[in-house]
Amino acid sequence: MNTNIVISLDTRRVKKDGTFPLVMRLGHKRRTTSIPLGIKILAKDWDETNRTIKKTYSGVTSVSHLNNLVQKKKSLAMDIIFKLNESGELGALSVIALREKIEQGSKNQSFFKFAAQEIEELIKAGRIGTARSFKGVADVLGKYLDGKELYFQDITYSFLCKFEAFHLGKGNSYNGLSVYIRAIRSLFNKAIKAGLVEKEYYPFESYKIKSVPTQKRALDWDYIKKIIEKEIEPGHPCFHARNYFLASYMMYGMNFTDMAYLKKADIKSGRIKYRRRKTSKLYDIKLTENLEKILSYYINQNPENEYVFPIINRATPLLQSRDIQWARKRYNKKLKELATLCEIPENLTSYVSRHSFATQAMLKEIPLNAISAMLGHSSLKTTEIYLKSLPTNILDDYNEKVLNG
Repeated sequence: MNTNIVISLDTRRVKKDGTFPLVMRLGHKRRTTSIPLGIKILAKDWDETNRTIKKTYSGVTSVSHLNNLVQKKKSLAMDIIFKLNESGELGALSVIALREKIEQGSKNQSFFKFAAQEIEELIKAGRIGTARSFKGVADVLGKYLDGKELYFQDITYSFLCKFEAFHLGKGNSYNGLSVYIRAIRSLFNKAIKAGLVEKEYYPFESYKIKSVPTQKRALDWDYIKKIIEKEIEPGHPCFHARNYFLASYMMYGMNFTDMAYLKKADIKSGRIKYRRRKTSKLYDIKLTENLEKILSYYINQNPENEYVFPIINRATPLLQSRDIQWARKRYNKKLKELATLCEIPENLTSYVSRHSFATQAMLKEIPLNAISAMLGHSSLKTTEIYLKSLPTNILDDYNEKVLNG
């Protein structure tokens, strides 16, 4: 391979302040060209023998760090050359074409810039939840780095471990951390697929996302029965919360966002047919008598509204997302009042109906793959997470069966 790179001070191009640009001198096929490094120094601060910046240079706080940065750029350029040589492309390139390849490949991709572009595209596509997740991790990393730039190449195993320590040191949970790390991983994968980052920089082969089991979210059947049988008239503060909870439970544990987007046109011929927003999975659910009663109430209350439930009031995806956020907050607040009203000691949230549906389905000995399909999960592993916490009395019953033969 007749190609090499040397760090040089380009003394042919003196600047007004007497400094010279530092360049990578690229030699290829007996021809040379220069790749600027964006650094200017005086001739007295350049060590020609060792091809390093002398400690006399006062333009930075750490000359050692600057020299390391220069060597890192040279190593990156040499990596590109070696890969082109291995693929058989190097021989066909002129020195100018090779310089362009190096300049393009050596550009570090800004994590924040890439995240901002993805967020913008997601908002345009109406995928507000994912956009919010990416913005959340970009904001928290911006604070962690105190406004400094972050490149994908900087996100190493060591960086993630330090960020983990920072997050936990502020009293935050592992599960909160996993939300941020999953967003970083997703953006990393997107950048790799876009050809902006090399696979070799991917840190998640070594760094594993950690999480801890959450508290049991599923309700026992006795408590669900209390919610069903409780007489609550229209106008009562908990009327809508009870209806939303039961409607979700009866529609395979439908999540709140999908309920908000459920249209009247989705209900026909005694069935509910809709696509889940998160996965685009098509659902086809039989309309039971009790479910029809709840849905009919809202359909008749708002004849002009295309949606079943009075949650979305505005037109654009971003504003609709905000409508859903505010409605979910009010819903969760009223669910706490509903728990008190029904004498339920468990913490009721919008997720509880979904987890309760999954757990009750398991206790009815419905096959795991059927439960997974009803919940719309892409893998059984996700379903197993929902079903991790079996009620203690059920475990007691199983234990008794084992001991009694």
